[in-house]
Amino acid sequence: MSKNLNNKVDRDEVLLEVKNLSVTFGERKKKFRAVNDVSFKLYRGETFGLVGESGSGKTTIGRAIMRIVPTSGGEIFYKGERINGKISKELDKKVIKEIQMIFQDPQASLNERAKVDYIVSEGLMNVNKGLTAEQKKDAVEQALIDVGLLPEFASRFPHEFSGGQRQRIGIARALIMEPEFIVADEPISALDVSIRAQVLNLLSKLQKDRGLTYLFIAHDLSVVRFIADRIGVIYKGRIVEIAEAEELFLHPIHPYTKALLSAIPQPDPVAERNKEIIVYEPKSYPEGALKWYKFSEGHYVLADADEAKEYGLEGPYDEI
Repeated sequence: MSKNLNNKVDRDEVLLEVKNLSVTFGERKKKFRAVNDVSFKLYRGETFGLVGESGSGKTTIGRAIMRIVPTSGGEIFYKGERINGKISKELDKKVIKEIQMIFQDPQASLNERAKVDYIVSEGLMNVNKGLTAEQKKDAVEQALIDVGLLPEFASRFPHEFSGGQRQRIGIARALIMEPEFIVADEPISALDVSIRAQVLNLLSKLQKDRGLTYLFIAHDLSVVRFIADRIGVIYKGRIVEIAEAEELFLHPIHPYTKALLSAIPQPDPVAERNKEIIVYEPKSYPEGALKWYKFSEGHYVLADADEAKEYGLEGPYDEI
């Protein structure tokens, strides 16, 4: 399993931009802000890894981009057009076709009462109602072949497949729409270790062949290191550090990033036994105290003025 270094990332073209995004659940006094003032950009052809512990808000960000959950503040731009809130029917149809999602649980995300043929083709039939039965069959078979499954699997039900095969069906369902951008929400977390590498390599191959752009959501930094070009670390609804993948591992700055890295299992039993686990102790900040500061080109950290001085950071910057 290795990161594809041949991905063609166009740093001049921002495919998706999230600006000051907030998502709130609940009503009145019981409101809970799951995502708080999040901003980042995705360039065409890259894989942006979004990493954080359970409940940090990373899946909520993915679902907000997909328009599954409403936003309470901020903006989401796709190819320069705002796609959150009320949008035109034409733009909505475009978003549905060009932005797809691979869900975390390959069992729960598939309709157990439907055959693979229907599951994979349902989205396509909704956006292209003029397809004939033969065209639909050909499209489904090609989608299954593209993810390494046999065309005859189309007549089977999801429960007849292994977890890895079910996740490939979920990927085929996304690919058949011919998307440009895919939100991959922890696509390997529910899979056995032995087949995680297969799915990651498949995603890398598809990206290279089709020029796809990924938002790869995960809680495991060691996995994201091999597939992501850049990584954003999120804590309690806020991104606290963004950097190139290798840069983040070589020079982690934010204490929470260091805590996540210290928790990565080591293959060497001696090193694993002797490693020091860092426990992150969150601080309280006055309103507006946190700003973006730069450590190096493309490496930004959310901090206050005292922390920026301590870490030797440049800034502050209003946006990154």
